Amino acid sequence: MIFNLIVFKFQLIVLSALIAVASAGLLPVAVKHVEYAEAPAEYQFQYSVHDDHTGDIKSQQEERHGDNVVGQYTLIDADGYRRVVDYTADEHNGFNAVVRREPLTQKVVKAVKVVAPVQHYVSAPVVHKVALPVAKVAYPTYYHH
Repeated sequence: MIFNLIVFKFQLIVLSALIAVASAGLLPVAVKHVEYAEAPAEYQFQYSVHDDHTGDIKSQQEERHGDNVVGQYTLIDADGYRRVVDYTADEHNGFNAVVRREPLTQKVVKAVKVVAPVQHYVSAPVVHKVALPVAKVAYPTYYHH
C-alpha cells in the first residue's frame, strides 16, 4: 500500500515535470501551420433607425473593396437640421469626409413640458424651481492609423 502511494507520487512528479518542460517549449511539439492566402477585405453594410417618439433618426451605409472604403451616414442634429457625411478612405489619401447640413421640412424636435414642484414659505415670497433639460450631443470621432 505504501509502495503504491510512493509510485503514484513519483508518477505525478514526473508528469508535472513533463508538462512544465513541454509548456516551456523545450520538447518538440507537433504543430501544423496553415497558411491562408491574403484576400482583400470585402464587405457591405447598412442600417437605419427611425423612432418618431424619441426623434432618433439616423442611418449609415458603407462598403469596402480592398483598402478602399466608401460610405455615408446621416443623423438629425439638435437644431433640426439633417447632417449628411459622405466619406472615403484609402491608403494613399487617408480618411476624407464631406459634411453638409440640410434643413428638415418638418421639425423633429419635440416640445418637453417641464413640471416642477412649487415651494411656499410663509415669511418669504413664492419660489419656483424649474429643472430644464440639457441636450447632450455626441459626435463620432474617426482617425486613421
